[in-house]
Formats: sequence, C-alpha cells, structure tokens
Amino acid sequence: MPPETLDFEEPIGVLSKEIEALSMLPLTDARQVEIDSLRRRIDSIRAELYQTLTPWQRVLVARHPNRPGLEDYIQRLFPNFIEIHGDRRFADDHAIMTGFADYRDQPVLIVGHVKGRDTKEKIFRNFGYARPEGYRKAMRVMKMAEKFRRPIIVFVDTPAAYPGIDSEERGVAEAIAVNLREMMMLETPVIVLVSGEGGSGGALGIAVGDRILMQEFAIYSVIPPEGCAALVWRDSGRKAEAAKALKLTAPDLLGFNIIDEIIKEPVGGAHTNPDAAARAVDEALAKALAE
Repeated sequence: MPPETLDFEEPIGVLSKEIEALSMLPLTDARQVEIDSLRRRIDSIRAELYQTLTPWQRVLVARHPNRPGLEDYIQRLFPNFIEIHGDRRFADDHAIMTGFADYRDQPVLIVGHVKGRDTKEKIFRNFGYARPEGYRKAMRVMKMAEKFRRPIIVFVDTPAAYPGIDSEERGVAEAIAVNLREMMMLETPVIVLVSGEGGSGGALGIAVGDRILMQEFAIYSVIPPEGCAALVWRDSGRKAEAAKALKLTAPDLLGFNIIDEIIKEPVGGAHTNPDAAARAVDEALAKALAE
C-alpha cells in the first residue's frame, strides 16, 4: 500500500497499486483508458469514505504525514515572510515559528506550530511539541505586531505542549497561562486556524482570537485520544472510543460554539490537494480579516 494511504483507505491503496503497475508498462490508448477508469474509481471511493469518517479516522487524517502545514501555507499565501527568532529569555523554540509577511498586500504576523516532515526535521522541530520559550517567543512577537497594528494569523497544529522535565522547570504552564491572558487583551485582530491537530494547552497557548477557524478534518481537544484512554480506562488501545467521547471533530466544535467556521477541504483531505486546501484557507482568512 502506498505510504500516503491511511488504514481505512485500503481500497484506494489497492487501486493505486494497479495504476502504478500499469504506468510502468508501455502506454497505449487502451491502457490509458484503464488508468483513467481506475482514477475515477479512486475519486468515487474517496468521496464516499470521507463522507462517513469516524472521529478516530478524522484523527488519522489530521495527523497525516503529508498534510500541509504552516510552511506550506506560507509558501502559497504569505509572500515576503521574515522569520523572527527567540524569546529573549532562554532560547529559540523551533516547534513554533513566527514572522512578519504580506497577506493580500497587507502586512501581517504569522505564528504557528511546525511538526517537520522527515526524521531530521521532526527532531529539530521536536515533533511540534512547544516548550515554554516557544510560547514566550510567540507572545513577544504578538506584542510587536500589536505595537505596529498588524493583524495576527495563527496556525495551530500540535499534539500538546512538551511535557518533559526541562519544560516544566522553565514554567510551561505559566507561559501558557500568560499567553491566554495577554492574547485576550491584544488590541489588534487575531485570526486562529486549527489546521491539523489542536492538542490540549499546547494548542490553546496560541489559540485565543477574535475568530477561530478550523479545517474540516482537523481536530481540537483537551487531550489526545490515546492519553484520554490511558487515563480513563487504563488502556490506550481504546483510543477510537476516546476519540468519539472527546467530541474533537470540527462539526462537534462548531455545534458547541467553540469555533466560528469550518473550512472545507478537498475530497480526501488537505493532503490530497494542498493547492486547493490553501485556496479555501485563503478565502476564509480574507473574509475573517474583512470582518
């Protein structure tokens, strides 16, 4: 099965293998017709599957390794990005990226989590688990944006804040708490987009805003399903049951008025067509900023 195919997409994986095998043979008109037919079947199966995803399947989509992240959206939507580093207290946290950029010819501040793609980058980014210096960096730069009256656009995609001893020693809970308080009082527009995995205080630490947007297959929860299952039932294997109980999907959260809008994704999730996903995000951000 192709590596980008999730467990519940097994029929798509089988058809993709057939296409791959046919593509390696000399191309004829008949073979091209067969390939096109297989692709249409994949589109049909994918559309059907994604209409009835379970909460746990949505978790898998939100965590997809090819799901577009902050750097992908910067490349597509925010020209002239200039990254800003460091919290001026301890270090530069690579799990949170900040910087000024242009958005539709308007200067804005971009803040967001970065998980990394390959193994080397994931280690460099600490798999998206931010430490206290990351939250302090974010707030330092948000205050700068407020000073220069620049709107703030936040991309949330993290499993949680980093729970290691060094993170606790440097005050991760206090850093998140300060951000919650200070973001409520920022005198510049703040648009938050939950673009992947919105996990616990690690997400909330940069997610207080005037508009909270959420992509269709993103998740947002007080705890990851595995952690919830381990705490409640002492069995992390009941993660699918926990995902259902946590009400972490975009439709659930819209129903609770925790988010303001769901941004539609391409059929099969944002990872199947990052350009189309970026266009949908662009439309929603422009509308939110205009408001």
